Amino acid sequence: MSTAQLRIPGQTIDGTEGAAKTLLEKAKAQMGFVPNMYAGMANSPGLLETYLLGYQRFREASGFTAVEQEVVLLTISRFHGCTYCMAAHSMIADKMSKVPAEVLEALRTGGLIPDARLAALSEFTAIMVEQRGNPTTEQFEAFLAAGYGDRDVLDIVLAIAVKTISNYSNHLLHTEVDAAFRAYAWEPRPVTTV
Repeated sequence: MSTAQLRIPGQTIDGTEGAAKTLLEKAKAQMGFVPNMYAGMANSPGLLETYLLGYQRFREASGFTAVEQEVVLLTISRFHGCTYCMAAHSMIADKMSKVPAEVLEALRTGGLIPDARLAALSEFTAIMVEQRGNPTTEQFEAFLAAGYGDRDVLDIVLAIAVKTISNYSNHLLHTEVDAAFRAYAWEPRPVTTV
């Protein structure tokens, strides 16, 4: 079954104006290029601006370490099956956040994370997405027992909001993975039933 694809091309710095142009110029200044995801999202400047602000707040103000941030972001993107975000965050996790190779592999494949605290973080993040923000008391207590706190739950909500914006946009735009992330290309594994 094919999925719907929006019929709007990605925006360019030279081909747009106003808020979209400003946002794309800022992205290029920070990253050295305009990621395909941003170019597509720039068709709705409010969408791109909301994503960028939320992402920045999660990165700068959450209580999570860089490794924990990638665990959360990759868990959400894997749950949603976003090939673009899985590739991009795998590269960031490996090259910038220094996520241990065995943890990154587990996040990409759905395998067991060898670090108990990170495993609990990934598990609770997946619960929050799958159960639409309604963990059971037992699931919440297990998360707290792993050393996390109430505020961490709200930071996971922020990450879910941000990744839902990017994951869903990439699904609808069929965003091509940028060359910078292609070495980390990812495809969801089909679900098999017995």
